[in-house]
Amino acid sequence: METVRNIFKIGYGPSSSHTMAPRRAAELFRFANATAVKFNVTLYGSLAATGRGHLTDKAVLDVFGADNVNIIWEPKVFLPQHPNGIKFEALNAEGQVLSDWTTFSIGGGDLSDTGERRKGADIYPMSTMSDILKWCQQNGRTFWEFVALYEEADIWDYLEEVWNVMKTALTHGLEEEGVLPGELHLPRKAAAFYTRAKSFQGILQRRSLVFAYALAVAEENAAGNKIVTAPTCGSCGVLPSVLYNCSVNYEFSDKKILRALATAGLIGNIIKENASISGAEVGCQGEIGSATSMASAAAVQLFGGTVAQVEYAASIGMEHFLGLTCDPVCGLVQVPCIERNAFGAARAMDANMYAMLADGHHLISFDVVIEAMKRTGHDIPRLYKETAEGGLAALMEND
Repeated sequence: METVRNIFKIGYGPSSSHTMAPRRAAELFRFANATAVKFNVTLYGSLAATGRGHLTDKAVLDVFGADNVNIIWEPKVFLPQHPNGIKFEALNAEGQVLSDWTTFSIGGGDLSDTGERRKGADIYPMSTMSDILKWCQQNGRTFWEFVALYEEADIWDYLEEVWNVMKTALTHGLEEEGVLPGELHLPRKAAAFYTRAKSFQGILQRRSLVFAYALAVAEENAAGNKIVTAPTCGSCGVLPSVLYNCSVNYEFSDKKILRALATAGLIGNIIKENASISGAEVGCQGEIGSATSMASAAAVQLFGGTVAQVEYAASIGMEHFLGLTCDPVCGLVQVPCIERNAFGAARAMDANMYAMLADGHHLISFDVVIEAMKRTGHDIPRLYKETAEGGLAALMEND
């Protein structure tokens, strides 16, 4: 299993699969074909179906320049390897193809030429929750200590940078007002939610602030601003909301927050290794479900739960999002995506409370839940997996 760094990628929204990865692929191809004068870029399947709403074209144009690239949209053509296909062609002055490259955006900002998740350098000897949980219990260790044992020493510096970017996105999002880009003309809500939440007291205020925090980050992502994948752009508001809530309203130190980030990263890593975090592959359960699972585990650790309770919370976080479809209205990472971040964060706080009341013993293990998510995702019809052709997206288009 790879480093948890790959779960937390710092970049610009609104989509890890549709914006971050295509931009990176374009940069790689441009660098490899410095003598080319023109480029063709063909987007396939889900990448084409919702690419305009996800600013895929902007990401490509930023790299090649508007005068140097021709973007071809093929939303009805799904390459067999993966729903998010992208083909690059480098042309000379006569229009002859100098080279070409077909690759796939497989979720979380990652690329793969086969459509399957490539194995990077495995730094962890175990990749299932059952094995890791058993090791922690036998050795009297926590999940964050397991992470620290196998990561490079500078992992804490990286997680500190991640935390700082998360906080900046959140606090900036709370200050911003106006309308998000795109044809929905969706007003930002975080600032208003924050103001109203501050008028409440006690638990009602803290619960309301969780909504405001998640909206703030998700809206920053929708605006194409700097965020951290956790584990994706579309679900980037869940974990920062929970951690910021714990930091500000429960006074947990940054040191403990970074340890919680390490645990959240481990949970995301296990999901990524054994199933998928790609909305185009398994639906929104792979994005919001994974983010909620990560945040649930982080919260329980912060509040002093055992490793068994942390595992239980992670299971709860995903279990109740099983089957969640990815149906972005107009292909934008806005409706229902932004609101789902808020409810994912609230669900994580609920999972924290529920797991802390229990003793950690439960019938359905985390590994079983993740396997169920994987199978469910493969069974979900394609039109419900980031194509904007089914569910809310289809109904709103015909409304």
